[in-house]
Amino acid sequence: MSGNNIVWHSHSVDQRTRAKQKSQLPLVIWFTGLSASGKSTIADALEQILTHQGYHTYLLDGDNVRHGLCKDLKFSDQDRQENIRRVGEVAKLMADAGLITLAAFISPFRADRRLVRNMLPEGQFIEVFVDAPLTVCRERDPKGLYAKADRGEIKQFTGIDSPYEEPESPELHIHAGEATVTDAVNQLLAYLHETGVLHAGYEPIAV
Repeated sequence: MSGNNIVWHSHSVDQRTRAKQKSQLPLVIWFTGLSASGKSTIADALEQILTHQGYHTYLLDGDNVRHGLCKDLKFSDQDRQENIRRVGEVAKLMADAGLITLAAFISPFRADRRLVRNMLPEGQFIEVFVDAPLTVCRERDPKGLYAKADRGEIKQFTGIDSPYEEPESPELHIHAGEATVTDAVNQLLAYLHETGVLHAGYEPIAV
């Protein structure tokens, strides 16, 4: 079928209707940072709090997505770009469904993160830079990936022989080498309440 025959269909139930049904604002919270910086851990902790408070969420995790949606992709620059493009399209659909979507991906290239931002309406993309020094990520290394990269068993590994482009102006900068997970989640919750994304009545979670 020619691309000229594909037409976008608008439907009666739109994002605004779905969000109103859920009593929340649609949003994509995009966690970016080196492997083992704490992206997935912080995103998971935040989702637990949001779910407990009655919000409708979904967490897209880098490893999980590569088991299905992106299992055909490897780790060349081109495949990394396609990986983020696909995830961005999924996140866009989830935001259209009225969900608060959390996405935890290294997403090393600024252009790819900007691509996802531009897929969404203004104000519905929050970039969170989970910033942990390479030395800290090496020490954590829960999957042993840095050790494998050092031995040459993994090629094009971000931070070793493939670049990571730090966000220039993220909505939120978490210094994950110093902050605890609780500190990070409280920083996120405070930001989301201050910007009006979440309902009033914010209380930080206990340490």
